[in-house]
Amino acid sequence: MNMFPCRVCRNMVAVEAEMCPHCGAKKPANHLYDGTGIDYKSGIELFGYPLIHIAFGKDRNGHLRVAKGIIAIGQFAFGLITFAQFGVGILFGFGQFIIGITAIAQVAITLLFGIGQVATGYIAIGQIVVGYYGLAQAGLAKYIWTAKYKDAEAVIFFNQLKEYILKFLG
Repeated sequence: MNMFPCRVCRNMVAVEAEMCPHCGAKKPANHLYDGTGIDYKSGIELFGYPLIHIAFGKDRNGHLRVAKGIIAIGQFAFGLITFAQFGVGILFGFGQFIIGITAIAQVAITLLFGIGQVATGYIAIGQIVVGYYGLAQAGLAKYIWTAKYKDAEAVIFFNQLKEYILKFLG
């Protein structure tokens, strides 16, 4: 059996080993192993962050990859604009669980505008909402429109919002 130093802890391991028995590193004898998934960063940077960072899977040490960029795309991501399963999209986020100023997500925790199964924000639209203006099945808002309760201010606001969106879309 051929032995080779582990790429992480430097202890001797079998060349065929899938995991180091000493430190747990995957593919310990393969010094070119870079983990699973992808980790792409654009060559353009702004404020020290790549314009686009796409990250999925695990790195060479088994840690989850996190996308961090102006536009961040991944299972876990942080950026000005984020597309992620779990993420922080400072300006906008789209995904399963997103925190930011605006978001469309299953759970959208926002300050300004959130759409989701559960949504918060100044304007919150979803199944369950918390906001100033709320359009929901159920929720808590100063002005709320639900199947059972139609606050006049909320009805006017959301009808005007609908007209504005339709006009914008042409």
